[in-house]
Amino acid sequence: MRKRKLGTLLLAMLLAVSLLPLQAGAFTGEVQLGSGSYSTVLPPGATNPQSNIYKTGSVTGPMPTNDWWSNLAWDTYSEAQYPHPLAVKNQSDGIRIYYPGNRITANSSCVCGWINDIHDFTVGHTAVASFPDAKVDGFSDWFVKAQYQSGANAMNVTYGHGSPYVYFTYSGGSPKLSFYTPPTVWSGSASTPVIGITMEGAHYGLFGATGSTWSGIGTKTLTNNGSSYFSIAVLPDNTQATLNKFAQYAYSHVTNTQVSYSFNAASSTVTSTYTYATQAKQGTQTGTIFALYPHQWKNSTHSLLSYTYNSVRGTMKTAEGTSFQTTMKFTGVLPSLPDKGSYSKTQLQQYVNEAEAEVYIGTTDTYWVGKQLGKLATLAPIADQVGDTTAANKFRNDIKTILQNWFKASDASGNLKSQSMFYYNSNWGTVIGYPASYGTSEELNDHHFHYGYFIKAAAEVARVDKTWAQAWAPMVNLLIRDIANANRSDTMFPFLRNFDPYAGHSWASGHARFGDGNNNESSSEGMNAWAGMVLWGQATGDTAIRDTGIALYTTEMNAINEYWFDVANTNRPASFTRSTASMVWGGKTVGDGTWWTGNPEEVHGINWLPITAASLYLTHYPTYANKNYNALVSENGSTNFDAWEDLIYMYRAISNPGEAKNFWTARGAALGAEAGNSKANAYHWIYNLDAMGNADPTITANTPLYAVFNKNGVKTYIAYNMSNSPITVNFSDGTVVSVPANSFNTGNGGGGGGGTTDTQAPTVPAGLASTKTSTSVTLTWSASTDNVGVTGYDIYRNGALVGSSTTTSFTNNSLTAGTAYSYTVRAKDAAGNVSAASSAHSVTTNPAGNQYVTADFTATVTKPTATSEKITFQPTTAALYVDIHYLVNGTNQQNVRMVNNNGTWEHTISNLSAGQSMEIWFTYEKSGPQYDSPHYTYTH
Repeated sequence: MRKRKLGTLLLAMLLAVSLLPLQAGAFTGEVQLGSGSYSTVLPPGATNPQSNIYKTGSVTGPMPTNDWWSNLAWDTYSEAQYPHPLAVKNQSDGIRIYYPGNRITANSSCVCGWINDIHDFTVGHTAVASFPDAKVDGFSDWFVKAQYQSGANAMNVTYGHGSPYVYFTYSGGSPKLSFYTPPTVWSGSASTPVIGITMEGAHYGLFGATGSTWSGIGTKTLTNNGSSYFSIAVLPDNTQATLNKFAQYAYSHVTNTQVSYSFNAASSTVTSTYTYATQAKQGTQTGTIFALYPHQWKNSTHSLLSYTYNSVRGTMKTAEGTSFQTTMKFTGVLPSLPDKGSYSKTQLQQYVNEAEAEVYIGTTDTYWVGKQLGKLATLAPIADQVGDTTAANKFRNDIKTILQNWFKASDASGNLKSQSMFYYNSNWGTVIGYPASYGTSEELNDHHFHYGYFIKAAAEVARVDKTWAQAWAPMVNLLIRDIANANRSDTMFPFLRNFDPYAGHSWASGHARFGDGNNNESSSEGMNAWAGMVLWGQATGDTAIRDTGIALYTTEMNAINEYWFDVANTNRPASFTRSTASMVWGGKTVGDGTWWTGNPEEVHGINWLPITAASLYLTHYPTYANKNYNALVSENGSTNFDAWEDLIYMYRAISNPGEAKNFWTARGAALGAEAGNSKANAYHWIYNLDAMGNADPTITANTPLYAVFNKNGVKTYIAYNMSNSPITVNFSDGTVVSVPANSFNTGNGGGGGGGTTDTQAPTVPAGLASTKTSTSVTLTWSASTDNVGVTGYDIYRNGALVGSSTTTSFTNNSLTAGTAYSYTVRAKDAAGNVSAASSAHSVTTNPAGNQYVTADFTATVTKPTATSEKITFQPTTAALYVDIHYLVNGTNQQNVRMVNNNGTWEHTISNLSAGQSMEIWFTYEKSGPQYDSPHYTYTH
């Protein structure tokens, strides 16, 4: 949230305090970090966030802020929160629950799904009419637990992103649901613990404990008598089958959620794993039903259910289980664009000279000094490219002077400074820079926007001065830990303060004190922060910081393309006619204003700036960029722009570089650059895109600092090497580029598109083997080799292509039991070369039997004889052990360690008789943790 007048990876970040000796500070409360320091004493005249945090004794350690649920910690109860698909609000009488769903409205500039003064019902407590407050009683990566307490009477409520469920536990009373009008009860009765209701067109399942009953049916108040635990679920429809499905998981309460990120440098992909821990309040069910946002289900192969929900982000699709994964391409960042522009070097030099003559000061607030730092960071490499070493050194020295001033809490006399310093607030677990602005101190707003400029400027210095970087790294890392800490053991800062791993993007407001929930305006400044982490981590050799930056950059890029830009035009109602969202809120999407103006130039430009070499994701969809630009012109009424002309021309270069150059020729001399930009950077960007085209996201590289440009089919391959030794970069289309130490691939700033053409096919796959069930065959083979690198394999069944794999295994599902199949495999490389087919491998599926398939395993029951059963368990991820548990006719539980047969675990049960009732379930290891499967029953 910002009011502005103008324009696991479970990675351990560098905990500098543990790596550097603690030195005596010049004043009490000064903490030395490398060559810098921060203060634990509030500077004179500075403001702090409120001291009161609404949390229980169960919450220890740093308090998360800038989340979708943050207001629960800041206010007595809370403003509205939007976990999606539900909306909720903590009140004195309980928690208000509302499903926007088909009641979402839209007009030309708003997709609106807020609560306002309506709700479907409020869940309260039979013994308490009004609670004194609601407090945070626990939290995880995308769930929160609220406690309502009045004496011995308590109600704990757990809810989270993507969950159709809200979970309750009670002491001293029972669940009481209050409605505006009596709901329609379409399933169950007063004597059943589960009932299905409809309220104002929204359908819900209400799930009381076994043995509980309902009173008040037909009235505006329903009471679930005899439940110490309870849950509700918003349902996609009002059928009995749907109610039964959601009842399956209603007593499997979510207790923890956790994301982990993994960056595969070879394929330039980020895999995000989302995991749920649950507690069975009755029965033994594990896992839950969860709803995925568009940026998730479009990038996941997880099996989906048929149920969907409508939201202000678009259609949410559902799945079930204990985890799911998304895989997204990281499209690279560069420290600067290369020197490939069609510009005049004389003119570019003139713009560098103009910037060099400016005076840069470091005494303004964190945002505006950040803008100065960002401007200098783009100027320095451009000065390098025109051969102006004096200007380049000046720009980087100005960065050093500003940062070193801010990175020291004491003045020359050893006294606490009142400005240009950072202070650590241990109550909230955050670092605040003073002078603060736009609520960065009292409200903890915008830290990633402000500090991102500091980090990215430090990365530009670190690119050429490793000694400086080593001395000041602990202070840079302190800012990174504040906005994007990935070390869950860090006792100073919360996990990923500004980034919401489930929503896929950052939030700006620290307190989220709005009826529309939290908000994020300048998505591009968030991207600037994550790009800064990538560049800083690469420059300093800190792969933990680098890879966290890559994960956040990649995920937020996908979220921006879905929710700010909607590049595929699939997520918003047709009545929303704006080409862009200027702000995304929890409860709405708006496209006609910023915090400070409705001026069209700034409404559009706020999600572009700062435009740097890390902004190439804006060029991935030139058709959309053309639509967005034309909408700006229409809203403005002409191409006579009165603000941010330089940014607009830079953006226009994405879809029409010729027109952008014409604009620059006509207006370049007269315009004033946006405060964080320069004429040199604008000119450099426009003419580089004119020469090379836009970035091509379909081609990746095995180094993080890269880009591939494509102009009418002519590609330019760019990579930057921050190491002291040459590297060889392999691009996914087979191009190979050698990059000298500390430079672009043809010299520092030289650009170039050198490479080789790959025409050699991989070797033929060999050694095909298989395991099988009655409906599936899993193939394995020996890896092929290639002169550049094998990128995958195509699998053929009976001569027809049935799938591809990037590993040396493949499972072919949905086969017919007892049927013979013949398989061959071909290897392929990035250049499109394909090997000859392997030798055919024949396999016959097992006879028909019971089969149970989840995202984590496939279990199959076959009957080799009339008195025996063969049970196989095939985990998706290789398991160290699998135990089977079974009951015959409900008695004499047996627990047996299954036998591993090439990745398929087996056990045979003997001495059975026809008609006996069987109950089986499994305990299995998966990457460390142990899990229990659902229970399955059938008749032998």
